[in-house]
Parts: sequence; C-alpha cells; structure tokens
Amino acid sequence: MSLIDLPASHPAAHAARTEETSHDFVFTASCRDRVGIIHAVSQFLAGRGLNIREHQQFDDTVNAKVHLRTAFHSDTPLRAAQLREQFRPVAERFNMGFQIRDSKPTRTLLMVSKSGHCLNDLIFRWRTGTLNAQIPLVVSNHEDLRPMAEAAGIPYLHLPVNAGNRAAAEARLLELIQEHRIELVVLARYMQIFSDELAAGLKGRVINIHHSFLPGFKGARPYHQAHARGVKLIGATAHYVTADLDEGPIIEQEVIRVDHSHDPRALAQAGQGAECQALSRAVQWHCEHRVLLEGSGTIVFR
Repeated sequence: MSLIDLPASHPAAHAARTEETSHDFVFTASCRDRVGIIHAVSQFLAGRGLNIREHQQFDDTVNAKVHLRTAFHSDTPLRAAQLREQFRPVAERFNMGFQIRDSKPTRTLLMVSKSGHCLNDLIFRWRTGTLNAQIPLVVSNHEDLRPMAEAAGIPYLHLPVNAGNRAAAEARLLELIQEHRIELVVLARYMQIFSDELAAGLKGRVINIHHSFLPGFKGARPYHQAHARGVKLIGATAHYVTADLDEGPIIEQEVIRVDHSHDPRALAQAGQGAECQALSRAVQWHCEHRVLLEGSGTIVFR
C-alpha cells in the first residue's frame, strides 16, 4: 500500500513515489458480492491486452463481500495511475473499493531501538533479493545499531525521542518519509509509541512486531513473567499500527511450543526467532500487495 492514498492535506501525502511506467501490476478490490464482478475485471484486463499471471479471491459469506487480488502483465509499459483512471467506471458500477499498483519494490523505512535481531533478518532478506523492498534509511532513537545498518550500506539516522521533543521528532519523521518517498514504515523492535495523530495519518502503512504474550505479560521482562507462569506456547504478532496500542489489524503470527526446560533466556531466544519470522512474512506480503485491510482485521492472500 503506498502513501498515494493519504488525504492531500496530510504532510506525508507528498511522499508518494512519482509513478514510472511498468510491465507488472497488482489489482486488489473489495465490494459487496454480486453476479458479474469477476467477468467485469477479466473483461477490463483482456480488453487492454493485459495477461493475468495470478488470481485469488475470498468470498466472505458472513458479510456477503468478495475480496480480490489479481496480478497481471503488460507487454507494453504502462502507468498504474492510467489504469486506475480507466477502471474507475467499472468500480463505480459495483461500488467497489480498489487499487492498482505496480510491482516495483516498496520503499521501506526501518525503525529500531536497541534490539537488532529483526533489523538483521530484514537486511539479510533484502540483500539476498527475497524481500520486495528498497531500504533507503534506518531511523533509531539510539545509536546501538548504526554499525549493522552501515555495514549493509544503508544510511542510519539517530532521532532521539523523549517527552519533551516527541512532537518535533514525529514532525522530523514525516519530513524523512517525504524526502525519501517512503511507502511503508516497519517498526523492527522500535520501542517508542506513535501519537494518535501520526498513527491515524499513516493508517495501513506502519507494521509493528511484538511478542504474543500481550496483554497477559505487560511491561518489563515478559519472558521472565512467562517462565514463572510455566507457559507452553510463545510467539510473535505482526500488525498494522493504530491509535490502540498493540491492537491493530493482525497480518501474521508465529507460534513455538516450549516446555519446562526453557529458562527465560531460552524463551527469549525462541521469541526473537518467532518475531523475525512473523515480521518478515508480514513485510513481504505487504510489499507484494497481498494484504487488504477489512475493518479491524485483514485479508491476506498468501
């Protein structure tokens, strides 16, 4: 999901990438289910010589809605904006919310604090070409992970945050989003809370990761708390950020079974692995436009 969907009045709206021509695109849509939707989409694509490479749909019989994701290819270079404008009459006929995006790597800002396991994992996947993202910048409220980012050739910006400068720090973050044309922000164990205004302004464009003990074991030393209670399952949750702390729409979760032989350190190590797995999958699916927001939840086309 790109920042092009932000209200024009929002400061980050101008961060949208200047659309270039492309050969590969992804169409996503949601609307009330009725006869003719798939035919209309297919007819639109076929009439323009666009070849469907992948199609998935979810028929939500509970809410009488249908959700679609269609990847397609053009032999000649096109702009997504042009296709969106041409498809608009079809969308209006079905009262359809839709988006057409190119398949180019998503410009992604990584934000971290002191724990580096998620940052290291995402950098590795990016460097090996398995993450459909560009990473122009890492931002942190600490200096600890600068060597890790710079060793990978990624600029690292130290942006301290405290009670006295929080508003100024968020304003600077929005400037960076605009300057680097950021489309996705990933909180890769970034231990600061966004203001309600920032979370709302970047709705559907910020992914967070945390251990799945919440809300059971809040605060410091959660793995020690879990060990004391004798937990048998640990895991991690990747979700979109909202004004409700750690309660945004869930994209992915990873679960690992443990037992009495796991001390707090072993639990934490297993938990870090779960965080890396859940976060990397969530980021990849977002960058491939496989995630549709639906109310307080998500539709994920894997």
